[in-house]
Amino acid sequence: MKRIVECVPNFSEGRDSQVVQQIVERMRGVPGVRVLDVESDPDHNRSVVTLVGSPEAVERAAFEGIAAAASLIDMRKHKGAHPRMGATDVVPFVPVRGVTMEDCVAIARRLGERVGRELGIPVYLYEAAATRPDRQNLADVRRGEYEGLREEIRTNPDRAPDFGPAEMGPAGATAIGARPFLIAFNVNLGTSDLTIAKAIAKAVRHSSGGFRHVKALGVPAGSVVQVTMNMTDYRQTPLHRVVETIRAEASRYGVAVVESEIVGLTPVEALVDAAKWYLSLHRFSDEQILENRLAEESEDITPTAMLDAVAAATPTPGGGSVAALAGALGAALVQMHAGLTVGKAGYEAVAPEMEQIRARAERLRADLAEAVQRDSEAYDAVVRAFAMPKGTDEEKARRREAIQSALVAAAEVPLQVARASVEVLGLTRQVAQKGNASCICDSGVAGHMALAALRGALLNVEINARDIKNPEVAASLRAEAAALLEKGKALADEIEAIVAARM
Repeated sequence: MKRIVECVPNFSEGRDSQVVQQIVERMRGVPGVRVLDVESDPDHNRSVVTLVGSPEAVERAAFEGIAAAASLIDMRKHKGAHPRMGATDVVPFVPVRGVTMEDCVAIARRLGERVGRELGIPVYLYEAAATRPDRQNLADVRRGEYEGLREEIRTNPDRAPDFGPAEMGPAGATAIGARPFLIAFNVNLGTSDLTIAKAIAKAVRHSSGGFRHVKALGVPAGSVVQVTMNMTDYRQTPLHRVVETIRAEASRYGVAVVESEIVGLTPVEALVDAAKWYLSLHRFSDEQILENRLAEESEDITPTAMLDAVAAATPTPGGGSVAALAGALGAALVQMHAGLTVGKAGYEAVAPEMEQIRARAERLRADLAEAVQRDSEAYDAVVRAFAMPKGTDEEKARRREAIQSALVAAAEVPLQVARASVEVLGLTRQVAQKGNASCICDSGVAGHMALAALRGALLNVEINARDIKNPEVAASLRAEAAALLEKGKALADEIEAIVAARM
């Protein structure tokens, strides 16, 4: 199973599209990350970015975005309707697939420590990552916003950050946390009277006696006012229930609901629930949704899509991705062989060891499958770096730095594939020695696939290393590559001998 984490950083800039673009491109340049959505609101003066990827890649991309925002946004000059305390105001991590909330908490805490140490930005941990009960709620963390916290952080020990200095610079402070999926949902009212929006927000938010899973504020929104909300659990508090309550409250003031909006992405389930309610749909099944049925059909086992992508006259996916796929196939065979040993008569003594091998092979398979995409993205990042403008001296310097950074990242991905492939070879040797003899041929194939993955990955390490200008970095890459190849070939020889003996 591919491990996916979502991250939804909020940046305090919604009016200068070039600044937003620079921040987004910095994150998009991290291999293994996909930017799904960017929404900027000039009234809030805020941009919300949604990105997904492997836990490691998303953590790195979040750091890059925070660093970029710190260099581009000056909170001393920032004005906007939405509460905020930093250039990167909030960075939540959300478990999507193959990861737990605890995994996201660990990401948040690692990132918070790094941001505080390397960037000198005060960091507060919130929601599931909070170290104190009074910091679980983001509104409590952000109390006073940039201007108030700037003074209080220096004098009130209770407002000291979890990481970083107890002093705020132009980048302000950042809240980093882990939470379930949240829907940012706004309802606009047909009036410019802000007191009405604030009164309705008070009626629906939990802290004032409203819905358990709603956080709400009344804010200006151009020529009208808005009830801006965070829906923290759309299953327990559905969108339509909140909308109808707002509509009823607004009618008391002779005001209409003119429109609503969702900022960023939302699960389709939330919209289907609203459609069922408003359309009075009964006996309606999610299986009646066309896209759901198509998704089921796409789960058929077929290599055609990957083969077509490799065969296309495009640079990616290329050899690095194919090497990662070969490693994933090797790990899958190890997982299968171990699984076909557990519970078989005559193999009771090795069952616990086979269970461990199967679990580790499953994780390696997932990591290598992710690397199929990450290798392509790493190469694409190199291409984008070479395409950067090089007119002025400053542009040339920025381009050189981007190219070198991209080359190092592009070498690291196949190096990770090589490390994983050697581990697959080690597991293959174990299962070949002690596993179900009827599957020995499968372990033989696993060994060949893992060795091919190793050799192919190291070719991609070398082609990037040769253009890396830092001799120490290049030498380190080559030294590890040589050691991995030597170890991998020795394991492959052992596997071949074991397979021949048990055939």
